[in-house]
Amino acid sequence: MEELKRNGDGARKKEQGFKNKAQGPKSKRYLKIFGFLTFLVLINIFAQNFYTRFDFTKERRYTLSAKTRDVLKNAKKDILITVFLDGEMPSAFKRLRNATRDLLADYKAEAGVNIKILFVDPLEGKIANDQEEVITQLAEIGINPLAVNIKSDAGITQKIIFPMALIESDDKPIAINLLSKTGGAATDYEAKITSSIQDLEYIVTSAIKRLQTGYSPNIGFTEGHGEPNNQQLYDAIVSLSSNYYVTRVDLNLANKEGLDNLDVMVIAKPQKALTELEKYKINYFVMKGGRVVWAIDQVNANLDQLQQQPQMMANNYDLNLNDMLFEYGARVNYNLVTDVHSAMIPIATGSGQQAQIDVAPWFYFPVLLPDTSNLVVKNIDGVKAEFASTVDTIGVANVNKKIILSTSNFNKIFDTPKLLSLQMIAEQPKQEEYTSVPKPVGVLLEGSFKSVFLNRPVPEGITENYNVPAQSKLTKMIVIGDGDVFSNQVNKNDNSTFPLGFDRYTQQNFGNKALLLNIADYFTDADNLIALRNKEIKERLLDKTVLRTEKLKWQLINSLAPLALLICFAIFQHYYRKHKYAK
Repeated sequence: MEELKRNGDGARKKEQGFKNKAQGPKSKRYLKIFGFLTFLVLINIFAQNFYTRFDFTKERRYTLSAKTRDVLKNAKKDILITVFLDGEMPSAFKRLRNATRDLLADYKAEAGVNIKILFVDPLEGKIANDQEEVITQLAEIGINPLAVNIKSDAGITQKIIFPMALIESDDKPIAINLLSKTGGAATDYEAKITSSIQDLEYIVTSAIKRLQTGYSPNIGFTEGHGEPNNQQLYDAIVSLSSNYYVTRVDLNLANKEGLDNLDVMVIAKPQKALTELEKYKINYFVMKGGRVVWAIDQVNANLDQLQQQPQMMANNYDLNLNDMLFEYGARVNYNLVTDVHSAMIPIATGSGQQAQIDVAPWFYFPVLLPDTSNLVVKNIDGVKAEFASTVDTIGVANVNKKIILSTSNFNKIFDTPKLLSLQMIAEQPKQEEYTSVPKPVGVLLEGSFKSVFLNRPVPEGITENYNVPAQSKLTKMIVIGDGDVFSNQVNKNDNSTFPLGFDRYTQQNFGNKALLLNIADYFTDADNLIALRNKEIKERLLDKTVLRTEKLKWQLINSLAPLALLICFAIFQHYYRKHKYAK
């Protein structure tokens, strides 16, 4: 009996042992599952509260600059960003859309306020009449369309897209153009998109900063000396008005308070001499730290007048500004620049029923080349000039000089007075005469400028106490030897205006508008956000010629290679298992 009892106790203990062993792995399995779920929850909590990304690109394209992070962290009001670049579009613009989406995702993660981001196609599902209404409504808030040609095997089709965005904060909107580079041929988008992607951070950050601070600098275009009228400056004024207060300034009537409220003064193409009273007010404006853009014609030459008569004499202006510019560190010379790298002008050819209008290069309309190392003109196209003059720099203390615009290597300078005629178009330039070093036509001056009226009496007519110091605060000015650089073309038939920098004869865009906007940004931004344009992105694009000739080859490789690899793996797996389990 005792033996049977011992055997029964042993059996029960053995059975209990089996139960414990069975429950042990089961409880461990539940514990592992619980631990894994807990880990996932912790990872999600961490990801929601802490954001980071690893940027392994050589040019650090996915890393926001310190300036941008400061602007985002100091933001106090929620932001809504609506990007109108969505839907079907050419591949180049898809790159711009994707780059914009990636950048805005970083903004959303870094900002101290809520940023809502929307990507929309405003014309999606709209019929023709509705599309026209939408385009009109968007144009009223500064969102303008762009017609692009899409090439395919079936031919060329046209697509209306909106490479723009609307940034809103506290019910205040700012429209920004994502396609920042607009020059060159109308269909050459690849280079423009690459340049635009480089500028995205600067464009978006500067817009957000303006919305958050509510600060809009004042820019004044002078008048009263034969300067271009509002129609000729229409696009310049409208383009600046989206971010600045833009006015016309009559220096003869301007008072001290008006000058104190002004941030940038643009002196564009005066054709009459300035009085000492007006120069005194300009000098006061510079001494208090105001920024000045000088776009000066030293020579009286006009294409419209030349087209109405066989020839004309290009004479020198007397603007009474030479002493002033000399003291500040620059001199606009009495000469005319000709350059093989030039714009086109319309000319009448043939006679009677065979008469027609053609275009031909006009060497007196040089296309000025920007110094790409300078932030003011970085990533802009060539700037169209008309009857321009060279600009020299003068050695004055405390002023730094940089050349920002110059001719090409194939230029020739003519002293004035100079007899001009359209018959010069037919003349072939001699290579030895036009081979030269680039000549400066635009210079940037930065520093502390000496007062022009130091130890000079106050001019008659000055009734207010301006208290002009001997040396200015740190400030900047730009001197350009062309007065038409900021003037747009006007249609003589209906008086409509064309965009600044757009040549209606060749349908080409030049960098004049980008130059003006860059100068305004550079002169009014105390934080120097324009330095964000230092970012350079290299696009590793496919060779379109090779892609076209070897299209079928790469289609077959991409289609068949994965299948071949899969079959090879299956065969290997079959024989490996057979070999393994045969043993």
